[in-house]
Amino acid sequence: MRAVLQRVKQASCTVDGNITGEIGLGFLVLVGIEDADAEEDLLWLAQKIVGMRVFGDENGLMNKALADVGGDILLISQFTLFAQTKKGNRPSFIKAARPDKAIPMYEKMITVLETLTGKKIAAGVFGADMKISLLNDGPVTIVMDTKDKDNH
Repeated sequence: MRAVLQRVKQASCTVDGNITGEIGLGFLVLVGIEDADAEEDLLWLAQKIVGMRVFGDENGLMNKALADVGGDILLISQFTLFAQTKKGNRPSFIKAARPDKAIPMYEKMITVLETLTGKKIAAGVFGADMKISLLNDGPVTIVMDTKDKDNH
């Protein structure tokens, strides 16, 4: 699994003119799922997201986690995070999981994040043409890949 975590002041997802999820302070998380991903990857990534200390403390240092600032999460499925661009100019998405695997994993990620945070997770709509609006804070953008978890 791959995730791009962005610290935001606010973020929202709109599908067909309807807001499907919106948050104030917190994380906009774009998550991509590949065929090789397992539940252990999902659990590791969810814990990393929730525990990431990138919010400022009273000294302006990034020492606070999501719970410390009362932040929320907007989770968006994003298969394009697995784009392969080595050959040509048209990306290949062959490593991205097909919907029959990706949808249950995405839904499980929502459930796990809700359990870890004790809050409802705002979300996009899997496979939809989503319009994402955000106000980056910092900006702070962190890229995480479960294939690199042994190095973190």
